[in-house]
Amino acid sequence: MSKINPVEISALIKEQIKQYSKEIKSENIGTVSSVGDGIALVHGLNEAMSGELLVFPGDVYGMALNLEKDHVGAIILDESTSIKEGDTVKTSGRILEVPVGKELLGRAINPLGQPIDGLGKIDTKKTRPLEKKAQGVMSRKSVDEPLQTGIKVLDALVPIGRGQRELIIGDRQTGKTAIVMDTIINQKGKDVICIYVAIGQKESTVAGVVETFKKYGAMDYTIVVSASASEPSPLLYLAPYAGVTIGEEFMFEGKSVLVVYDDLTKHAIAYRELSLLLRRPPGREAFPGDVFYLHSRLLERAAKLNDELGGGSITALPIIETQAGDISAYIPTNVISITDGQIFLQSDLFYTGVRPAINAGLSVSRVGGAAQIKAIKKVSGTLRLDLASYRELEAFTQFGSDLDEATTKKLERGKRTVEILKQGLHDTMDVEKQVISIFALTHGYLDDIKIEDIKRFEEDLHQHFDRDELGQKCLTTIRESKGLPEVADLNKVIEGFKKTFA
Repeated sequence: MSKINPVEISALIKEQIKQYSKEIKSENIGTVSSVGDGIALVHGLNEAMSGELLVFPGDVYGMALNLEKDHVGAIILDESTSIKEGDTVKTSGRILEVPVGKELLGRAINPLGQPIDGLGKIDTKKTRPLEKKAQGVMSRKSVDEPLQTGIKVLDALVPIGRGQRELIIGDRQTGKTAIVMDTIINQKGKDVICIYVAIGQKESTVAGVVETFKKYGAMDYTIVVSASASEPSPLLYLAPYAGVTIGEEFMFEGKSVLVVYDDLTKHAIAYRELSLLLRRPPGREAFPGDVFYLHSRLLERAAKLNDELGGGSITALPIIETQAGDISAYIPTNVISITDGQIFLQSDLFYTGVRPAINAGLSVSRVGGAAQIKAIKKVSGTLRLDLASYRELEAFTQFGSDLDEATTKKLERGKRTVEILKQGLHDTMDVEKQVISIFALTHGYLDDIKIEDIKRFEEDLHQHFDRDELGQKCLTTIRESKGLPEVADLNKVIEGFKKTFA
């Protein structure tokens, strides 16, 4: 029988004592009491924070939304089919974050930052918390720099500035997405990063949007964040916040960002679904009481930062879909009151061939002329009034009375105004060419041109300016000084062209 060596034993005990650490690890663990429709109710998570990431079995993540006396209501950020009653859930001590950075440019991702375009892993270095307090008053400055959309009627009548929130509202199939796509395509070479957030869209629609961006070379500076209609509603709820969080990273680097939310109606509906499943009390139209806060905390994150913070900006273009043009419904009125103006698209105009179908009377930009270059501000001064009085007279003349000469003149000018403001799909126009078209209109050069020849007249006029020496000089002046060239020079070039136009 071997003898016990006390020296060896004491050496072992001493070694054990050295390695002993006093670290106490505590975990907050709960149990799933019920699960379904992307929602899990968890008992026992007494120390969970609002918005905290929860870890379910099989590396499925959730997020705590409801903190109640006897349970926590969590949304599940993945397929919830593997989770069952009685599963253990842990708190992670982390708030939900998304990957950010220039590595995401040109990619399509889901709201958690995972790629969905089949182009492999995205190697991001940095994350930002999804929910963040908006910038305060003192860190902002007023909007003073235009964001050119390339759409004549918008740049002339409803200008959008960098750092503004402009709502695009209208019935389905009136061209809302087309406007934001054209705006993104027009940012090529203008040093603006674009983020297109698709909420509850068909996957085929999102694929079509991505293809169009690729075709026009817009994907180089664009990130697509998509939570399609087939995804669980928690992802639809998170999508716009993910989009603005990615944008904020660029904004704090001093860059200009354009974020499009397509559309916030589906976002509110996804949030209503979550809230009703979490047993929150329903309010008007069964939406929860905090549906205004849902959108205000999102859109307030769009800002123009002051120069001390780098002068970056986020411009937000939220889209809202109305039912039969009813802008007084709950969600439309909410979002109208949060934004700095709205672009109202009308089905009647769309069907009569006025495209983009923008109702100039109901569309406003509360930033106004501050977001326009001097040249376009000068030439488009009377445009809104001309359009409004034309619409009034048009209704009046349906009764077929004899018209005096002044009224006939106004009607003819109105018809030409409507015609010149029409624009094809993805056919964006440089601001200097817009100035030329509107100058020719407001100075009466189109009054004797037949309505059916106006499109051709405009195209030929632009080509003439490109070829003519004085015309090129005028275009350069507008482009570089943002001001209007000598009126005499413009008149001379246009008159010279009119003599040759057949």
